[in-house]
Amino acid sequence: MTLNQHLPHDRSLDNSIAVMREGYNFIQNRMDKYKSELFEARLLGEQAICMSGEEAAKLFYDQDKFRRNGAVPKRIQKSIFGVDAIQTMDGDAHKHRKLLFMSLLTPEKQKEVADMVMDELLASVDKWQEMDQVVLFEEAKVIYCRVVCKWAGVPLKKEEEQERAEDFNAMVDAFGAVGPRHWKGRRARNRGNEWIKQVIEDVQNGKLEAKKGTAVYEMAHHKELDGRQLNSLMAAIELINILRPITAISIFVTFAAVAFYKHPEVKKKLQTGDPTYLECFEQEVRRYYPFGPFLGARVKDDFKWKDFYFKKDMLVLLDLYGTNHDERIWDRPEEFNPNRFLNWDGNLFSFIPQGGDDPKQSHRCPGEGVTGEVIKSTIDFLVNKIEFDVPEQDLDFSMVKMPTLPASGFMMTNVRRK
Repeated sequence: MTLNQHLPHDRSLDNSIAVMREGYNFIQNRMDKYKSELFEARLLGEQAICMSGEEAAKLFYDQDKFRRNGAVPKRIQKSIFGVDAIQTMDGDAHKHRKLLFMSLLTPEKQKEVADMVMDELLASVDKWQEMDQVVLFEEAKVIYCRVVCKWAGVPLKKEEEQERAEDFNAMVDAFGAVGPRHWKGRRARNRGNEWIKQVIEDVQNGKLEAKKGTAVYEMAHHKELDGRQLNSLMAAIELINILRPITAISIFVTFAAVAFYKHPEVKKKLQTGDPTYLECFEQEVRRYYPFGPFLGARVKDDFKWKDFYFKKDMLVLLDLYGTNHDERIWDRPEEFNPNRFLNWDGNLFSFIPQGGDDPKQSHRCPGEGVTGEVIKSTIDFLVNKIEFDVPEQDLDFSMVKMPTLPASGFMMTNVRRK
């Protein structure tokens, strides 16, 4: 008798093509088909277990059962994350590196970034008023890039802002891409590594003065568990893993603008300035709209869960998008409703747009807090500091392209101060 004979097996020589065709819905489509919260598939030539839901998330983040090393494909490391970065680490080494990230992204520093974003947005109004058309996504990614570099202590010339913002965006865009988009992301990652590596070395040898406590200083002087200083390339890779995600908040903000435009009653509530509702709104934006599709890990040692066997080294994928739209967790999950978070219990395994569990201890994204603060700051600006018209445009987004974005990037015309 074979193991897991009752576990649904998706019958295909390889499901990789299906992932490309179905995107964010790949796992959920099969959950619905098999009436199961997990199934087995073949991906990139190997067997994998795909799973979804709160219980699956709790299992996935059990560090005694799963490891991240070997789970992130090299093609993704070479574009978005960087080779051998924190996303591939486990155990004490991961906790030590994670403490570095958490120390740089405390609630106070999150608020500092958000305040800087507001200042830059306000300073952009004069320019926007002179423009025939403002594309929010295009403007936001450059503003966020400018802000995060300034906040981190990374020198960035005015004439370089657009190029660096485009490179950070290309790294993110390469996640689910093949062909030209993937290679564009790789080239962007290589350019970014070279740029920031030189900055790190300039800090280390005293050519560039950096303030203690800034991201560039702390990365340049970080020591590993064995006491060795982080080499300049790895320090650059990890610093980019702060700069890139904060620039990528422009994706969430574009979706947020679509949300309040399509739901005028929501915009009215946002205009009251209620901080509780604003937080509920940004959480619902991250729950409702697609960002990360799924995450991978590998089984540490054989174990059994719900009568199914997980074999050592097997690849396991956790469905982020599907869990955030799970009817067992969320009432009417396909409706956009910020009020659902008014009574949310704070469960870190049901709301997982950027991973699950406690970010201090697990692989949940350490930048989730700053993501929320920047979204809130930008939405406050859009609904309370300026007025604008929304011309006819294509606000639809693909559920196949990963990551996705409203097609038009959210165009605004006739921008004026309130």
